[in-house]
Amino acid sequence: MSATIPGPDGQPRCRWCAAAPEFLPYHDREWGFPVGDDRRLFEKLCLEGFQSGLSWRTILAKRENFRAAFHGFDFDRVATFTDADVERLLGDAGIVRHRGKIAAVVNNAKRLQELVKQEGPFAAYIWRFEPRPEELAPPQTASTSVTSIALSKDLKKRGWAFVGPTTVYAFMQAMGLINDHAEGCVVREQAAEARRAFKVPI
Repeated sequence: MSATIPGPDGQPRCRWCAAAPEFLPYHDREWGFPVGDDRRLFEKLCLEGFQSGLSWRTILAKRENFRAAFHGFDFDRVATFTDADVERLLGDAGIVRHRGKIAAVVNNAKRLQELVKQEGPFAAYIWRFEPRPEELAPPQTASTSVTSIALSKDLKKRGWAFVGPTTVYAFMQAMGLINDHAEGCVVREQAAEARRAFKVPI
């Protein structure tokens, strides 16, 4: 089976983006393009945690609700959430109502505050884990990697939750640390070009 299918414009796309209508714009404009913004990186890591055991379609459909519930994933604001806020969010039908995952976002916001004080910008910390070309598996053949395991292990050591190696690998794919667009996908070279132009945060 080919890893690509024709898109609406006739150009080849990764096969997975045909699974739901909302996947195409996400695939074409976001997935695999490098991100250097702390808040967007935190948001995506949180959403990947919420996805654990669920489909990305479920999370993507609720993304705006998650943004509203967590103040745009402003981690300084989320870090102030109390047990009462967790209970409130458990009643929010617009998001995934899972106590452990909601509590993990609050916990991880506090851990991120600590990390930023110790290490500087979150983006600079994250991009230290960008894999070298020789460490990359062929596109869409892996669900973890040496670097996703290392990042997961370091975050867990710092007290983060819901950041297992598979969750972290999906995060790295989405945020452009790994260009996992299929060979032949029209967006693969666009993502590669964006990475070449991207200034790694320091």
